[in-house]
Amino acid sequence: MILKGKVFKFGDNINTDWIISGRYKFKISDMKQLSQYLMEDIRPGFYKELIPKKSIIVAGENFGMGSSREQAPWVIKEAGVVCVIAKSFARIFYRNAFNIGLALIEADTRSLKESDYLSVDLSKGLIEKKSSKTIINFKPWDNFRKQLVSSQGIIKYLEKYKDFQLK
Repeated sequence: MILKGKVFKFGDNINTDWIISGRYKFKISDMKQLSQYLMEDIRPGFYKELIPKKSIIVAGENFGMGSSREQAPWVIKEAGVVCVIAKSFARIFYRNAFNIGLALIEADTRSLKESDYLSVDLSKGLIEKKSSKTIINFKPWDNFRKQLVSSQGIIKYLEKYKDFQLK
């Protein structure tokens, strides 16, 4: 599975309140509509910068820290972001993201810059900066994560594999 897109760069400790502010989440329940306020408090108008299905959020350490708001990964996905690459993720955010089929990659992001164009090979564990042919390695995904993301989340995965039983 290969994902491609333009980098939109953020720093360390991006919390769920910055991903989607509470002032919006209590007024709007439709995730597509809510996604228009993605990162609004730290980068006003960010949603308008995104290229649907061709945007990648890149950050430093501890992306998605804070509350366990399920809306945070949902609005990223609904905004058309193909994946988030960060040095590390808050564990609850990480689990919530995979549960809805949002691809997360843990990798060293220091050399990635705003507007870089990336190709991410989930099977080989490679991130390639297209402009410089620089390669960043990360741990390749196991089949379960690939299936979760390609199925668009745990619910659709379970529907697809409903006859599967743990032994």
